Amino acid sequence: MHMPAEARQKSRRYPRIGLPKGMTVAWQAGGARIVSRVATLGLGGLFIYTKQPASVGEVLKLVFDVPGGEVRARAVVCNIVSAKGMGVEFTAMQPDSRARLTQLLRRLQAL
Repeated sequence: MHMPAEARQKSRRYPRIGLPKGMTVAWQAGGARIVSRVATLGLGGLFIYTKQPASVGEVLKLVFDVPGGEVRARAVVCNIVSAKGMGVEFTAMQPDSRARLTQLLRRLQAL
């Protein structure tokens, strides 16, 4: 299912912020552990640059560092952009991870 970027942005509950400095995320799908760059980030999910995305609907384990600590989450792959990467939606996150992510996003929005 390929949806134009404008339609995806409108259908999101939370806006995503571009990350020009190139944050990384460690993600696990099945047995493979991979580290990739993050393109955009929001409270609802992120876009991961990867030439070998997981399948749509696959559940991932994510870990990434933010100021103040680590964010661990589970996410599901929502869409794939060929030769670019995959968009994932967070499905589970501990309250402390959510608080760190919220704090980072507030800082980024203020820039």
